[in-house]
This record gives sequence, C-alpha cells and structure tokens, in this order.
Amino acid sequence: MKDAPAVQLKVISSLTAVAAEDWDACANPDSQVYNPFLRHAFLLALEESGSAVSETGWLSQHLVLEDSNDRVQAVMPLYLKNHSQGEYIFDYGWADAFHRAGGNYYPKLLCAVPFTPAGGRRLLARDGPNAAGYETSLLAGSLTLLDKLQSSSLHINFLTEDSWATLGQQGFLQRTDQQFHWMNDGYASFDDFLGELASRKRKNLRKERTKALENGIEVEWLTGNDLSESHWDAFFHFYMDTGQRKWGTPYLTRSFFSMINETMQDDILLVMAKRNGDYIAGALNFIGGDTLFGRNWGCIEDHPFLHFELCYYQAIDFAIERGL
Repeated sequence: MKDAPAVQLKVISSLTAVAAEDWDACANPDSQVYNPFLRHAFLLALEESGSAVSETGWLSQHLVLEDSNDRVQAVMPLYLKNHSQGEYIFDYGWADAFHRAGGNYYPKLLCAVPFTPAGGRRLLARDGPNAAGYETSLLAGSLTLLDKLQSSSLHINFLTEDSWATLGQQGFLQRTDQQFHWMNDGYASFDDFLGELASRKRKNLRKERTKALENGIEVEWLTGNDLSESHWDAFFHFYMDTGQRKWGTPYLTRSFFSMINETMQDDILLVMAKRNGDYIAGALNFIGGDTLFGRNWGCIEDHPFLHFELCYYQAIDFAIERGL
C-alpha cells in the first residue's frame, strides 16, 4: 500500500453521521464492480431496523476518512463485537484457546458486512490517485482504534483476494474457507447450461425441476416496483419459521425488509412459490454488477426439490437472463 496523504480520521457510531452519497462514492466507485451489500442503504437498514446494533452485539465503529478539504475520501465498516454470531466465520476454537491462555477474546473489532458471507472490498476508497494511500490510512486507523478500545484483535472478513494477500504481507494472520459459486459461461438459456452436463445429470435435473412444481406450485420473480409489503410479510413468515427450526432466533427484523424495499428495490430479486393462491416459500437474492447473491430462504410447506428450484435453478435462470 502507498504512503498516505494528509487526512483526518473519524469514528462514527451511526451511518447517519455520513451522507449516503459520500459513503457510496467510496463503496462503489466507477472502477469497481457494483456490490449492493456495501451500500449505505443496506448497512443503514441493518442499523435502523435493530438488526445490527449494540443491543444485538454489533456496536458500530465505522471509520470515515476526510481530506484537508473535509471531503470524504474513504470509509471502513467496523463493528465492536462481544460475540461471533452472525459472521459466518466460525472462530469459536480461537476464542476458547484465547481464554484458556488467560486472555479475553471479546470484545474484538470486526470489519465486515453483518450477516453476509459475500466477498468484496473492505477498505473503501474513492477513485483517484490517492486511493491506495487512503486505504493505508484506514488500516492504520483501525489498528489505532483497536489499541484505544483495548480489543483483542482486528478481523477483516470476506475481503478480496488481492487485499487478503496484501494484508498477509503486512503481518495479518490469513485464513481461507470454501464457498461454491456457479459461473455463467455465456449461456443463452438454462437449456444451454444443461447442454454442458452429462446426459444422466441433465435428465435428473430436469426431473427435479418438474417434480418441484407439482401439486399446482407456481413461481414468481419479484423485483423493483413489483415488490410490496405483502410479499415481505409472507417472506418474513418463511424466514422466521425456517430460522427458528434450524438455528434459533434469526438475525433480521421485519422492519429491515421494509427498509430495503424502500431504498433498494432494484437490487432485489425475491423468488416466491405459490400454491392454491397462497405463498408457501421464498428465496431472497441481491443483484450485483456481475453476480446474483443468494441470501435467505424459508418455507411453510415441504415439497420435494422446491428448495433447489427456488434457491438455485430459478436463480441460475435469472442470472442467465440478466447476463450475470
């Protein structure tokens, strides 16, 4: 990273302390592929809905870097955490070892998007000749904050591979995990994609898709102005039911979905299944510049292969249609 130009660094406890246009100019500059999770609107919805706040163990400590003209040049989403829930990085073994060695693992300082295991930039600078220097200042500022808060450690989750390598060279301990991504190899249609598969797999997949929609099930794609509060009421029911059965209390509140409906409609794809006129299952996706991010799923009726149909096959259909 380059040497940093003269700057001033602020720590803010709420996204309301920085203008959305300034944050977004750093989070999604023209030179970068658009990432909806870095948007001011997304992070603010997590905060104002009560989903990621101090009461739930996410104390905002975001860094805002201004130049000598008081213009925001870079930002960094930071949280002081007293637990590791909602991170999708399982460091409980580290915490246990830390405690057995006589240390206090919590609080820790975390740079991440809450509840979102999607890769992306984490040191967010505007486009410009000093961008790399501003990133250096953010990192230095986060380490200074770490000492000031007397936290055990700084964690930066789901960052880009380039940043991961750079931070490793600067002494950060590196960790890798595994995700599975479907890649669109320029397919013209879902059938075009199926044509790449072996005959047996192609036959089985078609059979699964047919079976998933038996029993009079219909599927809808909802995005933009098609989305309404009634859709979110239904989806939240699915989300809560599935979450409570599988892992306890889900993280996102009902108001979170209303907020993103107001500010991020064009970034959302909600895939909903309906039977006998009633919604029975749904999958929430976010639309990036070159990626469709599948995030949450839920249902109130069990049907064979419906989970795969809504979460994977319909998403692949949409990605192909949109050229993602």
